[in-house]
Amino acid sequence: MNQVKSDIRNFKTGIRFSVIFISILWAIKLIEAVLGEFTFLGIYPRTLEGSVGILTGPLVHGDIFHLLSNTIPVFILITGLFYFYRRVAVPVFFLIYVMTGFWVWIAAREAFHIGASGVVYGLISFLMFSGFFRKDIRSLAVSFIMMILYGGNMIYGIIPGNLEVSWESHLLGFLSGLFCAVYFRSSDMVKTKAQLYKDEEEKSFVTRNYFTFNDTVNVSYKPKKEPIGKIYTYTLPDQSKDE
Repeated sequence: MNQVKSDIRNFKTGIRFSVIFISILWAIKLIEAVLGEFTFLGIYPRTLEGSVGILTGPLVHGDIFHLLSNTIPVFILITGLFYFYRRVAVPVFFLIYVMTGFWVWIAAREAFHIGASGVVYGLISFLMFSGFFRKDIRSLAVSFIMMILYGGNMIYGIIPGNLEVSWESHLLGFLSGLFCAVYFRSSDMVKTKAQLYKDEEEKSFVTRNYFTFNDTVNVSYKPKKEPIGKIYTYTLPDQSKDE
């Protein structure tokens, strides 16, 4: 029952986080409709002014169709990230976000790189490879689902082709997700029912050993005076000796 409640809580948290992020993307696009395009906020490699795009580039999209193509994957992937890997979801998301942008700034072509596609590829990569590194059934199931849903498109997206598409963001996002899968491979392990049962057994064992008292313990009092710093403790004297 506790596991079910935890899963529901994680699912709701993932939905909230994804909705907030997507709302930011759409709010920026609406502002662009009034003020003009924000392409200049993209990542422009190896320039000081272009480094701002590490933080702002994934939030800017070329047009509505570009944003729509990222909206549904962002929603699904962020929700899945929080549902299956709640404890590391926040650091994984922000590491993928920043690492992808930084690597694009270091190594990509000289052009403005915009859009959340790099983050999308990073999340796909993390969810795809985490199961193989963690080797538990639930994570492996997630990995295979990711391979079926996105495997073919991912390979196509990281291959240089259309010059108007930032394949560098796709590739470097993929690598950042792989890095996070390796780095967090031992964190927030998804526990099977057998593992949960084993944990309960261990807790029961500890309780029996540390909270079971022996009735034959002989407690005796001896007069003594022991200084502990400036505080003195006294024990009860043996009254039988005075009689």
